[in-house]
Amino acid sequence: MEMKRTMTLLAAAVLAAHAAHAQYVTYNHDSPKQNQITVMETGAGSLSPDLYYLLLHNKYKKTAATKNKLSFRTLAGVNLYNQTDEAKAIDSALVKRAGIEALNIADRQVDLAWLAEGDKVDGQMERFRSNIDRILLCGGTPDERERWEEYYQVYRCAINATKDAYMPNAQRKKEYLRISEDIARQNETLVLYLARRQNATVTESLLSVQEVQPIDKGSILRGAMERWNESRYAVRGSQTEDGGISGNEGEETVERN
Repeated sequence: MEMKRTMTLLAAAVLAAHAAHAQYVTYNHDSPKQNQITVMETGAGSLSPDLYYLLLHNKYKKTAATKNKLSFRTLAGVNLYNQTDEAKAIDSALVKRAGIEALNIADRQVDLAWLAEGDKVDGQMERFRSNIDRILLCGGTPDERERWEEYYQVYRCAINATKDAYMPNAQRKKEYLRISEDIARQNETLVLYLARRQNATVTESLLSVQEVQPIDKGSILRGAMERWNESRYAVRGSQTEDGGISGNEGEETVERN
């Protein structure tokens, strides 16, 4: 038992030593690589071996020290520092603009214009729809009704587009009023069209009547005869009165032989 414990401890010690040895890093100094990094980053030092860069990288060797990264970093840092005031001004302007845009969002998310003008627009649309439904009743054609139906759909699309548009309520109200006025004008045109169609239908119905009432010629003749007899009696009566006054004076006697 004691032997097993001893062996276990020895095995643990060996494993610990091996693990410590595995984490050890060997340092090997490479002077040419260090010079390459130093010249590239700060421009200090020299590239080596000189013959290698002279034969294979002569162009790079001539400008490596002057085009180091430190000079570019320094120039970039100076330029960024000079832009501090400008960056602060831009930040201040963006903060103000963000506040204005927040108010714009609050104004444009709620359609207050429709609450004020919606009843007027809906009333115009209802009257327009009612007149469109009368087209066929007044003698219009299905093509005419379809054309006016397209007008109705155009206005419905304009209303929906205005509702969904990202615009302030003042501008939205103007658009609703323009739509309402346009609907009213088109509705007046439609009413005139319906009136013409109604009149044309009535005229056609009157002209198409086939049963014409016959003329009672007998009654016309009787009426004419009655008027003629009345006129004749009136004339004879006036002549009789004139003859009664001077009848004896003008009376002739005939002697019989």
